[in-house]
Amino acid sequence: EVSPTELALPAAPLTASPDLSPGTEWAHVVEGHSAPPGKWPWQVSLRTFNKEQDQWGHSCGGSLIHPQWVLTAAHCLVSPRATWAPQTYRVQTGQVTLYRHDQLTKVAQIILHPKFNMSLSLETPVMLSDLVHPVSLAPDSLMLLPGKKCWVTGWGTLAPLPPAPHLQEAEGPIVRTRACERMYHKGPVAHGQGTVIKADMLCAGRKGQGSCQGDAGAPLVCYWLDTWLQVGVLNWGVASRHEDYPGVYTRVMTYSSWVRQHVPLER
Repeated sequence: EVSPTELALPAAPLTASPDLSPGTEWAHVVEGHSAPPGKWPWQVSLRTFNKEQDQWGHSCGGSLIHPQWVLTAAHCLVSPRATWAPQTYRVQTGQVTLYRHDQLTKVAQIILHPKFNMSLSLETPVMLSDLVHPVSLAPDSLMLLPGKKCWVTGWGTLAPLPPAPHLQEAEGPIVRTRACERMYHKGPVAHGQGTVIKADMLCAGRKGQGSCQGDAGAPLVCYWLDTWLQVGVLNWGVASRHEDYPGVYTRVMTYSSWVRQHVPLER
């Protein structure tokens, strides 16, 4: 293990998600393909210790946004199985096959956003290479048009299935918010409540062809003017039997100013 690296996982700017029914789970990659090494060098695996297997098991995805900062979903650190104590987490970078040549980094600090966002900090930067490199965050001025093709990556942690051993990638378009709202409001998660898709959320996926989804905390990235920009962090989604539903992501642009207050993004 690498000594504590003040890797601040700036909690993926997250808001509370709708109550999930028994048919609704944290999402996984649907109809994804195995990703080659180095294609998504910002992808990280957030680990918690599994006593039964005596190893640091994959629990959530995340993205490296600075050599010392990782962005992930807040609910990844508030699950019943874990606490907010930094020592209960590890981060793996530069890996496409889970548990192959692990070199885990300790988390030194956890920072929570007032609206359930979370950050983790490492004491030393991770070593950058062709396999490990930060992704740029989309500026708050970015306007995402429906139909824009974007990519999500992750190993998938849809219970009761274990994560996919190899990193998966899936392409899907940005879905118009109103259309996404209609789908979910009529579907398994609305429960008669008001707006399901909040202003700080966005939807992406391919109706009828499998959702564009990754494991919780997974980064959604779009190619924009010769640069990959992270526009979303997977918040929640529905189980695979509801594959027509897009994945629901926290809109990075809404929280980019907050992230920049904590992370020196100029690299």
